[in-house]
Amino acid sequence: MKALICGVSGQDGAYLARLLLSKGYTVCGASRDAQMSSFANLVTLGIRENVTTVSLAINDFRSVLQIIQQVEPDEIYNLAGQSSVGLSFEQPVETLESISIGVLNLLEAIRFTGRKIKFYNAGSSESFGDTHGQAANEDTPFSPRSPYAVAKASAYWIVANYREAYGLFACTGILFNHESPLRPTRFVTRKIISTACRIAAGSKETLKLGNISIARDWGWAPEYVDAMWKMLQLEVPEDFVIATGEERKLEEFIALTFSSLQLDWRNHVETDPSLLRPSDILHGCGNPAKAFKVLGWRARYRLEDVVEMMVDAERANSLR
Repeated sequence: MKALICGVSGQDGAYLARLLLSKGYTVCGASRDAQMSSFANLVTLGIRENVTTVSLAINDFRSVLQIIQQVEPDEIYNLAGQSSVGLSFEQPVETLESISIGVLNLLEAIRFTGRKIKFYNAGSSESFGDTHGQAANEDTPFSPRSPYAVAKASAYWIVANYREAYGLFACTGILFNHESPLRPTRFVTRKIISTACRIAAGSKETLKLGNISIARDWGWAPEYVDAMWKMLQLEVPEDFVIATGEERKLEEFIALTFSSLQLDWRNHVETDPSLLRPSDILHGCGNPAKAFKVLGWRARYRLEDVVEMMVDAERANSLR
């Protein structure tokens, strides 16, 4: 089996590449400029030499078509596109193009080639908007509240349309928040972990955050990519919510992090109004019942586990 991973340089792309390699796949990873990218996450996981890389401009149909014809994959995993909710308010056009137009190009190229390619699209829980303390499932209506969420919701419906109109094997995984040491520091979870570890090591800095009363469903990224693979092993394509089913406040994430380092977070954290978003989601929680019933997938790790593993990795990395 041969897989093409669009967005292989990101957190999920790297973990997915490792998983597929362990299953005997030939893995080709695509990024905007493969010649210039360091593929640091692949290096960190020790698999850089096992992944063939190609350059692909996902918002350019010709580029997408050329790569699909060149690689001839059995499965395509689309994890590409602008991935920051906060940044999407500053770069809405880039966000919409890289996510929605990117998905459209991939599906149209698959249709054009006529090959029996299975396609996975990375959706997002952000499409649901605020779940108001209720766990969202596959039938929950979308109510996006950011350019990123709008783009992800659009991509979801593009996938559904191509599946129904052209009979393509195409599905979307609607993933709730999933973290790991491979998260860039611009993501709030990694920012909290890295700053707290520096403070514990003697730094006098203050951790500045936006709204810490928001609540999210946080999971462990390495096991979420297993759900992606399982979706493409079905006979008939279906969409799935992937989550732990447990909602926890960002304040809890912060407290657990500092507590694991024998620190009181209240002595080191400040609210910075400049970090507040134009609109935000107070509650986000998913219901993974369908994933367990159909895929046999269930999250094993909870917030306490995620924090502990990220802190351990951060401290180990600082000693290198």
